[in-house]
Amino acid sequence: MRTDNYSQIIKDCFWDYHITQNDLYLMFTSSNMRDKNILFEKILSNSTKLLRDMKLFDREDLVYLMDHYRIPRFNSDYIARRKNIVEYCLLDRELLIEDLKWKR
Repeated sequence: MRTDNYSQIIKDCFWDYHITQNDLYLMFTSSNMRDKNILFEKILSNSTKLLRDMKLFDREDLVYLMDHYRIPRFNSDYIARRKNIVEYCLLDRELLIEDLKWKR
């Protein structure tokens, strides 16, 4: 169990919940995609260590969660950027953020 990562996730994403490191571990290792989706959305929206925390998901789960995630209207630009950064860095997908592309 990566307790330092889990502590930071709790601090960043679940500050308003009573959740333990063991609860997070169970969410990451669960076969319940609803639990994983809640965790995914919290990390995507709030994590200060976005890529590090997204690496805690199994790759197959991360692909599924990314492909089925619908960007909310609230904060949509911010969330869309963060989602694309994860897709680009961890899933080798196209970078859509013009500001982050290399200038030629």
